[in-house]
Amino acid sequence: MKGKHKIIVQNNRLHYEFEIKRNITVIQGDSATGKTTLINMLRQAENLGISSGIDVVCDVPCRVLEGPNWELILKASSGTIFFTDEENTFINTEEFASAIRNSDNYFVLITRENLYNLPYSVEEIYGMHSSGKYQNTKKVYQEIYRIYSNNSDFPIKPQKIITEDSNSGYEFFKFVSLEKKISCESSNGKSNIFSMLKNVDNEEVCVIADGAAIGPEMNRLYVQTTKKKNI
Repeated sequence: MKGKHKIIVQNNRLHYEFEIKRNITVIQGDSATGKTTLINMLRQAENLGISSGIDVVCDVPCRVLEGPNWELILKASSGTIFFTDEENTFINTEEFASAIRNSDNYFVLITRENLYNLPYSVEEIYGMHSSGKYQNTKKVYQEIYRIYSNNSDFPIKPQKIITEDSNSGYEFFKFVSLEKKISCESSNGKSNIFSMLKNVDNEEVCVIADGAAIGPEMNRLYVQTTKKKNI
């Protein structure tokens, strides 16, 4: 399954509307923002159908993935958007990560944890909040927003470059760094970037990493950039 898919989940009190673009979307955020309610509404719509009073509008099936038989459900499904939350401990397992890599389905994972087994994009990590669009009809409109949306101004003049890649990407930026007379190091993988940044003092550092896979690391990396303005 490829491409964008718009999803609307609503009843007479709540209206969720959002679009997902990749095979893994992560919804994080504080309690009481409507994340669990979304799962419950999808479950009721799937189990009770029209009698649930819940409309689910999407061009592909939307289901809740949960319980001990999740592997069997995945193997028997194709072209489906699966929603699951952190109460299902299997989302932190290597078995689940392997199943996603070999699946033709999309996944919306509602969790406050960083899922280090999964390569998801920094641009597909969202929070959820209520909007006032439906105030006059007493309906609460829930929407998602991108968490890591801050951009730095360019050009920048780093004194040091750290690359996630240790192969061709590192070789390219090492050559550029030699020209500019600055240092360049490889972290040899995304999980090592954080420990390297902890040792950075006052020098200006530019980190170059694959945004499509660095999502699990972004929470703690983002904290470092807010603490140290030179990163």
